[in-house]
Amino acid sequence: MKIFFVRHGKTEWNLEGRLQGASGDSPLLQESLEEIRALGHYLSEIDFDAVYSSDLKRARKTAQLIIQENNNPKPIVYTTALREWKLGRLEGSKIATVLSIYPQQMHAFRHNLARFDADVFEAETVHKTTQRVRNFILSLNKDFKNVLLVGHGANFTASIRSLMGYEPARLRDSGGLDNASVTVLETKDVEHFHCLLWNDKSYTAENTDTLIDIL
Repeated sequence: MKIFFVRHGKTEWNLEGRLQGASGDSPLLQESLEEIRALGHYLSEIDFDAVYSSDLKRARKTAQLIIQENNNPKPIVYTTALREWKLGRLEGSKIATVLSIYPQQMHAFRHNLARFDADVFEAETVHKTTQRVRNFILSLNKDFKNVLLVGHGANFTASIRSLMGYEPARLRDSGGLDNASVTVLETKDVEHFHCLLWNDKSYTAENTDTLIDIL
C-alpha cells in the first residue's frame, strides 16, 4: 500500500504567520487554488482506492480541487481523525508573538517535540495527535494499493515520522511539510513504513511529468 499525504494549500493565516490548529480554519488564498490544481494534475494518473480528508474547510477544498483533476475520481470521505493538531490557547496567535513570550516552547514545537509541553497551552499532546492518525491508518482496508490523505502540516509532519518509527525528539528532524506538498509512504503490513517521497513540490517547476512517472 502506498499512502499519499497532502498538506492543504496556503491559507490567509499561513500568510499572516498565525498558528492554525484544529479550531482555527482560515480560507485558502486565491493564489493557492491554481497550485492545488497543478498538484491534482501531478497526481492525476494515480488510481486511488480511497480518498480521505480532514473535515476542516481548508483541507476539504484542497481535496476537492485535487480530485477534480484525477482521471479516476473517487468520492472523498471527510473525517475528524485527520484534523490538525489541537493547539488550545495558541490558536490564531501570531507566531512571532508566541515566540517572544515562550521561546523555549516554540523552539521545542519546531525542533524537538519531546520537549514540547502541551499542558502549557491546553493543547493536544504529541502522542495524542499522532496516535489518532496511526489508528486511522490501521483501520484502512489492507487490500488498498493507493490511498490519498489530505490534512495538515504540524499533524502530518509528526504523524508520518512517527509511523516511520522515529521518537518524539526526532519527529521534526526533516523540517515541516510545505503547503500543497505530497509525501508518500509505502507499507506491506501497515506496521512498517518506508518513505518514497518527502515534502515534494517538484510539480511547481516547469515539468509536465505526473507522479506515476516518478514513483
